[in-house]
Amino acid sequence: MGTKLIIDTDPGVDDAFAIALAALSEDVDLLGVTTVFGNVGIEATTRNAQRVLALCKRGDVPVAKGAARPLVHVHPHQARYVHGTDGLSGRSAALPEAERPVEPGGAVWLLSRLLEASDEPVTIAPIGPLTNIATLLSARPDLHHKIARIVVMGGALGHGNASAAAEFNIWSDPEAAQRVLGGGEVPCVLVPMDLTYRCAVDREWLETLAASNPMGAALTALTPDYLAHYRKALGWDGMVLHDAVAVAEAIRPGILRTEAVPVSVETSFGPARGATIVDQRRPELREETEVPEGGNTVDVAVDTDLDGLRTFLLERLTLR
Repeated sequence: MGTKLIIDTDPGVDDAFAIALAALSEDVDLLGVTTVFGNVGIEATTRNAQRVLALCKRGDVPVAKGAARPLVHVHPHQARYVHGTDGLSGRSAALPEAERPVEPGGAVWLLSRLLEASDEPVTIAPIGPLTNIATLLSARPDLHHKIARIVVMGGALGHGNASAAAEFNIWSDPEAAQRVLGGGEVPCVLVPMDLTYRCAVDREWLETLAASNPMGAALTALTPDYLAHYRKALGWDGMVLHDAVAVAEAIRPGILRTEAVPVSVETSFGPARGATIVDQRRPELREETEVPEGGNTVDVAVDTDLDGLRTFLLERLTLR
């Protein structure tokens, strides 16, 4: 097996594509999936994760239910306006029923158990709010060395989507995001929406996926509400597979070009809450003005071969 991977997720249409990408890739050892509140509530995200794995015939992959709310403050709202009332454009029930029950110990317990049992460092791909991962890093410092890297889908260098300044995953739990991205104990890659938007797929890409096999047809059937939102957001007939872009980097390190820069998260209340502050100044200038709280260095994804990435995603999702 290749990359040992755990996905922490809040399905979500793009999360479903990301889970399928990992579950169908033969060079990935998908150790487990943990769930978190976010696009919809925790019961729905957990059920959706189980059903996507069942669609992929991966009943061997354990699923554990994680945080139902942020670490500190109440979650303002969910993203039903993007993903539909059930998180999957109202079509979750069309997927197969779960092949195995939810693990009884919860997300942090499963994350800890999988890390403890692994004979080599594990990549964690959090593609929802970072509440579970912040809790893990705080509760189990003895396991930091078992984490190869954390590949986060989240943040924005320019404008946000949940607010003018903040991307949804980071905005949903800014305190958790600051704990993960600002902690410095484990290497982190941040895949921001600036890049994921550039990786958007068009109607032709989706039609090719739908025609490829029953798996592709089932995934494409989950997209109507998501497509309707992104027609407005993009201005053309396509959609953004945010989380699948991050999981692609988790599977194939280097498919995204990254730059190591200081990153911190705005946790105060106000219009910038949840913003990712990414210091893209030249290193020489940063050194002149450095302050102790300037932010931990994170590998921020800034570019990729767009057509190559879309081809990679399509090939992996049509393997079976």
